[in-house]
Amino acid sequence: MLNTQTQWQTLLPPGSHARQTPTAVLLLLLVALLATACGRDREPAVAEAAAEEPTAAEQQPQPDAPAPTGVRADGTFRIVATTTQASDLSRILTDGVPNIDITPLMGAGVDPHLYQPTESDIRAMNAADMVVYSGLHLEGQFDAVFAALREQGTMIYSLSKPVKDAGFVIGGFGADQNQSGTDDPHFWFDPRNWELTVADLAQTLAELDPGNAAAYTARAEAYNAQLRTLFTWADEGMRSVPEGQRYLVTSHDAFQYFGAAFGWRMAGIQGISTEDETGVGDIQRTAQFVVEQNIPVLFVESSISPDTIEAVQAAIEAEGGSVRVGVRELYSDAMGMPGTFAGAYIGMIAENVYTILQSYRCAGAPAAIPDWPDSIDLRPPEELLAANCETEEP
Repeated sequence: MLNTQTQWQTLLPPGSHARQTPTAVLLLLLVALLATACGRDREPAVAEAAAEEPTAAEQQPQPDAPAPTGVRADGTFRIVATTTQASDLSRILTDGVPNIDITPLMGAGVDPHLYQPTESDIRAMNAADMVVYSGLHLEGQFDAVFAALREQGTMIYSLSKPVKDAGFVIGGFGADQNQSGTDDPHFWFDPRNWELTVADLAQTLAELDPGNAAAYTARAEAYNAQLRTLFTWADEGMRSVPEGQRYLVTSHDAFQYFGAAFGWRMAGIQGISTEDETGVGDIQRTAQFVVEQNIPVLFVESSISPDTIEAVQAAIEAEGGSVRVGVRELYSDAMGMPGTFAGAYIGMIAENVYTILQSYRCAGAPAAIPDWPDSIDLRPPEELLAANCETEEP
C-alpha cells in the first residue's frame, strides 16, 4: 500500500491561524537566501551567467504578496515547482483542473545541485500555496529558504518522500567519509519509483483541493498506466545488450537507479552531486576502468560541461586506445526544453534509452530497440529514431 504522508508542516505560533505579513516573510526569505549564498563559494563565471540569464520564474508575472490563507482562498491554487521533473508532473496531474497556477523555477539544462534561488524565485514561493521539490538534497541551495517557508505555513512537498518511505532509495556510491550514508537523489530514473511519486502527489493534491479530487486521481491512474508501459519497453531494449557489455560511463553518478532498474552497471567520474570536485586521479581511474572493461562509449550529460568526458577520452587515446562519445547527450538532472519530446518525463527516459542503444549499435555492440508502444500518448520524433553514427557529442 502506498505511503501517502507528505513532507510538510505548519509551524505557526500557538493560536495563530494566519500567515505572517508579506513584508516580514519576504525579508526572512531574503535573509535565508543571502545566508545560503554566502555559505558556499561560486565561480565568478557562474554567478555572472546566472545574473545575465533570467530564470523560469522571472519570465512569469510575479505576485508581490502571499496568497490568502488556505488553498484556493482567492480561487487560484498556486504551485511552485523547483526542477523540470517537478514542473512536468505538476502540470500532468493538474491538467484540465481550473484555476491552477504553476510556476517553474529551473529550466532545461539547469543543474539543480548548484542552482541558487533568485529573488524572483523567492517571491513566487512566498505567494504559493504549495512548493513541489525533488528532495534528498538535490536542491541543496534551497534548505534555508524551505525552512523559512515552513515557518510561515507553506506546504513544502518532497517528491522523493514516498520513495524513501517505501525503502527504494539508494545510498551514496563512492562516498568519502563526510558523505557516508548519503542518499542518491536521482530516484526518478526508475519509472517504478516515479509511479509511487505520481500516486502520492495526486492524493496530496486531492486532499488539498477536494473539489477536484476525482480529476487528480484519474490523471494519476492514466499516467501510471503509461509509466508501466514505458518501463516494459525500456527494460526490453536495455537488456538486449549482452550483460557483460552493459556499462554506462557518465559525467557524474546520476544513473544508479536507471542501472538497477534495467540491469546495467554505472561509472560516474564525479560523485552523486556535481558539487563534488573532479581531479586528475578521477580521470585516470575512469580511463583505466573503461580500457579494462572494454567499454565502447562514454556519455555527456545535458546539464554538465563535457570537459570531464573529453578528458577521459583524451586519456584513453593518449595510451593508444579509442572510445566513442554517445550520439547525443543524456538527460540527467534536468529534462529537455518544454514542448519537446525530452521536455516530458516519459520522453526524457525514452530518449536516454534511444541514445544509449543507438550509441552502442554505432560502436558495433548488439542492441535491439523495440517498437514504440501505441498506448503511450507521447510520440518520439522521427529524427530521434535514426541516429547518425558519424556524428558524436559533444
